[in-house]
Amino acid sequence: MTGLPEPTRQWLADHGFSVQDEHLWREALTHGSTGHARDYDRLEFLGDRVLGLAIADWLYSAGDDDEGKLAQRLNALVSKGACAKVARVMGLPDHVLLGKQARDDGAAQSDNILGDVMEALLGAEFIEAGFDSARAIVRRHWHDDVQGKAGHSKHPKSALQEWAAGNQRRPPEYQLVDRSGPDHKARFTVRVSVHNVGQADATAGSKQEAETAAARLFMERYG
Repeated sequence: MTGLPEPTRQWLADHGFSVQDEHLWREALTHGSTGHARDYDRLEFLGDRVLGLAIADWLYSAGDDDEGKLAQRLNALVSKGACAKVARVMGLPDHVLLGKQARDDGAAQSDNILGDVMEALLGAEFIEAGFDSARAIVRRHWHDDVQGKAGHSKHPKSALQEWAAGNQRRPPEYQLVDRSGPDHKARFTVRVSVHNVGQADATAGSKQEAETAAARLFMERYG
């Protein structure tokens, strides 16, 4: 695997990343569709944990919310959608390394891929410079979302769960009814149902997002 293109190296530096081992950073930006032996999967696994701890520490230090509210905000701020939003603001789509077919299919704008690469970059930063440096990057790029409204409203799945319990209904059941498209641009359709009430279907780029959308739609119809 070769090193980084100079524009990408400069872009990383401009956004606060500590680029030393260029091969590590190229790995963090490389999608499996390129056919390279090393892609971002392992670094994404690490970066997901780094991000979670950085945000949890931030929220804990920022106030005295109870565990439920902290978890609600954490889940919203570390979601693939939240990571992809940060990635787009930074200009990450221009630097993701994709195979030709994946790029032609629009994978550079996929929430799943952008979210994964964003986490992989945090994993690379953790390896290069340690947790404090990775946390500083999170605080820089997640600042607006943490200070804003992200995660303050109740998650649709939690709201539906509570609605069902409050109305003496069985817990909602989620079923994956369809999966289509290539791995880098997969679409998931999920059905949520509550016995003797009804059901709602929703489609999204990940199973979790589809479940959330289905729960939101169910509450709009029956809640």
